[in-house]
Amino acid sequence: MAEKEQFDRAVRDLIWNIVEIHSQLEEIHKGWAELLGITEPQWLILMAIDELDDGRGVSGIAVANKLRIHPAFVTNQTKKLEQMELLARIISPDDARFLQMSLTEKARAEMAKLSDKRRALNSTMLTGLDGESLDYLNKRLTSIAKNSRLAHQKLSLGLL
Repeated sequence: MAEKEQFDRAVRDLIWNIVEIHSQLEEIHKGWAELLGITEPQWLILMAIDELDDGRGVSGIAVANKLRIHPAFVTNQTKKLEQMELLARIISPDDARFLQMSLTEKARAEMAKLSDKRRALNSTMLTGLDGESLDYLNKRLTSIAKNSRLAHQKLSLGLL
């Protein structure tokens, strides 16, 4: 097989592997969400807030950017999560035009109940990979994600 054909085949295999992984992760997220009585997007919002919160809360824009979704959707869903007492939304002390969101103790307790199952699931998914391998893989995936955004921009602008 010629080098170009081999590269094209490897790219197609990579893309289909990513599609498969995305599909499986979606199903896993739906399962975690169901255990908490929320939707998959709401689960992802809670996960993003948990990831981004450094103790001062997180803006809706930061959550939207992390999840690559529209800020209005984040606002709509976080209001629902607040009603369910899984999320606290307070006015930012730095700028009253913005809200800072953080998980409630109820949310943290519910997520803590899942932590052993989540660890076991992660272990199953990543069997055969050690920390160094995961670090290497994450660096490469970060690069692919960055390059994918650039490729999308070029395609959108008609440059490809």
